[in-house]
Amino acid sequence: MSTEDFQDPETSRGWHLLRAQALVAGHGRVTAKFFDVGHSRVLPWPRRPEAARLIDALGDPDRDFDAVVIGSSERAFYGSQFAAMAPLFEHHEVRLWLPELGGPVDPSLAGHEELMILLGILSKREIARARLRARTAMTVQAREQGRYLGGRPPYGYRLADAGPHPNRAWARRGARAQRLEADPTTAPVVSWMFAQRRSGKSTARIARALNDAAVPCPSAADPDRNPHRSGGRWTLTAVGAILANPRYTGRQVWNRQRTDQELIDPANTALGHRGIARWNPPQDWIISREQAHPALVGEADFVAVQGMRARTTAPGRTSLLAGLLHCGVCGRRMDSCWSHDRPAYRCRHGRTSATGPSPGRTRNAYLSEDRVLARLPALLLRLAPDTEPADPEAAASRLRAENVTLTYDPADQILTAGTATGERIRIG
Repeated sequence: MSTEDFQDPETSRGWHLLRAQALVAGHGRVTAKFFDVGHSRVLPWPRRPEAARLIDALGDPDRDFDAVVIGSSERAFYGSQFAAMAPLFEHHEVRLWLPELGGPVDPSLAGHEELMILLGILSKREIARARLRARTAMTVQAREQGRYLGGRPPYGYRLADAGPHPNRAWARRGARAQRLEADPTTAPVVSWMFAQRRSGKSTARIARALNDAAVPCPSAADPDRNPHRSGGRWTLTAVGAILANPRYTGRQVWNRQRTDQELIDPANTALGHRGIARWNPPQDWIISREQAHPALVGEADFVAVQGMRARTTAPGRTSLLAGLLHCGVCGRRMDSCWSHDRPAYRCRHGRTSATGPSPGRTRNAYLSEDRVLARLPALLLRLAPDTEPADPEAAASRLRAENVTLTYDPADQILTAGTATGERIRIG
């Protein structure tokens, strides 16, 4: 049973057991029970705790059962899971009993094997239909009704009662709908952030101002809904996420993220898939036609802020050594930058733009690219004496191909090249 929030586990366990007992009546009795709660049928057996315990029990020579009876085949076998489990049952000489057959499965019979394939397909189809119906309904609820569909309220909002639940059965049980309303403490902060960005302030400057003013960041303002966050301080990512969230215009937005299924181990497909959350492109977002909650920023200002993305690299600017240079002070990879109209690299030793510099911190390290390019021919000759002279771009590509890293010591202004074999060459 996967939806423990909407079902009674004891009732579900009871009808599974009742069907199993009726199936084996006169043939045997139930000696052990394996019932997973809160784990989807999509998961293969080794990844369901109780099903995995059953697999371990199959290999126990002192087990007190010689057959496994399934109360609901569609809950037990999804897709091709039976084909993966059948050899294990056969190896341990354990019969499998199913209600659809009224008795044990005989893999040697073509009809039984075909039925198990069909049941797996039907189980998969049931999940696909439920998912399609739910997504279609949520699309209508978000776009046409502007309904709040759950999840953490965005920073700047809080949940408020919206009357009886639209589902009459749920309403009769006392369920209430919810909506977003402006939080009197955090909503002004959001409006201020948009105003600052609209006036040309960078996200880094906004984050620094919030941290300097000791304004609680989103995870600190609502720790109960953010147990996975540290709640330390504002970051550039947090500021950028707020400035890019269209829900602050007062419209409900759904489907900004999706979950892709990827194989856990391509070499062992029996382990199944895992969900990977990814952002959908804006054209796939579902946005309400009308405003559904108080707006914290005007739509015109929101659109203008989206067009103020900072450009990390200007047209025509390239950094040939990006990723190759490391700082000799802290060991971090040096960032590409542009200094005095020339490509350069810097290291801030872990300091971020969201915090002001401490008085005693180590000064930033800067290195212009032309100083490094002048030393590359000598470096290549030391690495491979028979190397033909190469232009800077080819030399940088050669270093990447041979996993050579360059470490810069700003105190002595010396470059040290480290090869994949651990050999280090000083070229300054």
